[in-house]
Amino acid sequence: MKDSKTDKSEGLVDKAAGKVKEALGKATNDKDTEAKGKTQTVKGDAKQTKGDVKDALDPEHNSHNTNKP
Repeated sequence: MKDSKTDKSEGLVDKAAGKVKEALGKATNDKDTEAKGKTQTVKGDAKQTKGDVKDALDPEHNSHNTNKP
């Protein structure tokens, strides 16, 4: 299983790529590319949320936990 940092970073990459595709689709009036970009952006949001949930469910591996021994 991927760790939360991997999910979050993959999500960030998907969101960025999706925004680029979406903008390219708008600029070229290509509705298919624009739709694919929007879909990829949503996929990235979901991956980042998955990483956040993993952090919340496993506080021992939470990257923001400052109470580690």
